[in-house]
Amino acid sequence: MNEAAESRLMRALHDEHAAALWSYALRLTGGERTRAEDIVQETLLRAWRHPGVLDQSQRSARAWLFTVARRIAIDGWRSAAARAEVPTEAPPELAVPDGTERALQGWLVSEALAELSARHREVLALCYFRGMSVADAALHLGIAEGTVKSRTHYALRALRMALEEKGVTR
Repeated sequence: MNEAAESRLMRALHDEHAAALWSYALRLTGGERTRAEDIVQETLLRAWRHPGVLDQSQRSARAWLFTVARRIAIDGWRSAAARAEVPTEAPPELAVPDGTERALQGWLVSEALAELSARHREVLALCYFRGMSVADAALHLGIAEGTVKSRTHYALRALRMALEEKGVTR
């Protein structure tokens, strides 16, 4: 990607997500504007270093940006604790009780599920979301139980890889 195209994509990323990212960072820091600015700046810098995030033709980058911002905030809180400073607030994962984290996780999982094959999504939907047993799923799909187990194994593996690409798991 040439520099001009990269610059346009970065500008578009900023224009579309900066306001929401700023609000989220403010909540993560308990309203500390300076720390929130640092989080937003570092998050956008990391996006610039990962060109795949800049291309939003397949999916929105907002979930990735929010996940990175949260991790930066947590790392900052942990490093303050490691330096024996007494943090004035709870760690970021506890400081945002408004359901944002749960919504963000749901969004990321939905995006990752959309990247799976139809057969993998189908078996996960039956076994994990509907709570069917392997035998019931096999009967419902008209396939052998071993096939359900195999598809479930590979579907979970593909889902894990998709989530890792989004920065959700390590």
